[in-house]
Amino acid sequence: MTDSASEGRAGDGGTAWRRIADALATSIEQGEYRPGDTLPASVALAEQYGVHRHTVRQAFRHLAECGLVTVSRGRGTQVTAPRFPYRIGRRVSLRTNFGAAGIGVSSSMLSATIVAGEPQHCATLGLPEGTPLWAIETLSRAGGTPVGTGLHYLEVERFPGFDAILIEAGASITAAFKASGIPDYVRRSTRLAARPATEREAMLLKLEPGAAVLQAHAVDALPDLTPIHLIFGAFAGERMEMVVEPFGDLPSPLGGEGGSAKR
Repeated sequence: MTDSASEGRAGDGGTAWRRIADALATSIEQGEYRPGDTLPASVALAEQYGVHRHTVRQAFRHLAECGLVTVSRGRGTQVTAPRFPYRIGRRVSLRTNFGAAGIGVSSSMLSATIVAGEPQHCATLGLPEGTPLWAIETLSRAGGTPVGTGLHYLEVERFPGFDAILIEAGASITAAFKASGIPDYVRRSTRLAARPATEREAMLLKLEPGAAVLQAHAVDALPDLTPIHLIFGAFAGERMEMVVEPFGDLPSPLGGEGGSAKR
């Protein structure tokens, strides 16, 4: 068999790869293949449909472009899980976003140390170089699935005992801030970039080595824009969808109009 014009046309006038893609998409929609399942190999599908395997690979590429599957060397073609929405605006609310969809979110503190602030970190926070900072690593899960991990930097003098406070708050930065006398804060900036996961990120997020993550460098501030919190986060690229809302806002989990979300 070859990818000739005689092979490439289905009975309804569509191309063979489109017919295969539509059939697989229907099977995914109906739950025959569930998130994480591996689709049959291109050789097997080529035999089933009487086409060249390159035709099947074209169908796989189309499904990948539609966000239905992920094609990777060594793993085959796997059904993609629905992406979790993560809204980025004046306030950022992972738990509010997921909660609206009925998805539970949990966070845990993996480590907490005090470090001498590096020049770029202190400059971002408006502090003298070498100022003692909390360096806190966290992991967030949605519906039990790990979706993001991050390193958080905060001034020790402003937030004494923050490690214990954060544990008591269930690793919610917002609740810990409230317990530390910060009832409201806003997102001052967020910078996003794609890159391969580090070995540790892949382990924490249960990703294949080298899988894509969305790196987030963010700064939270008091309402007067005084920076108080620097975050270096990594989100599982295949599980997240970033929704930028520059003029949007979200209800405060603290009540009323102000406040930011729990993370």
